[in-house]
Amino acid sequence: MSPLRKGQKLTDNPKNVNLSLRLTRQEAEDLQYCADKLKTNRTDVINRGVRKIKEEIDKK
Repeated sequence: MSPLRKGQKLTDNPKNVNLSLRLTRQEAEDLQYCADKLKTNRTDVINRGVRKIKEEIDKK
């Protein structure tokens, strides 16, 4: 890991796992559409979806 530069903040929950996935063109367009409408990025859309599905599973 590179040394900290001035202005970098430490976090209690570092994102240290890199995930790669394959999508169809339509899935990628849908993901980008959601990100644009929510004014966020694709990673946040995926994270929100995972949390929502986890909540549904936990209700059962």
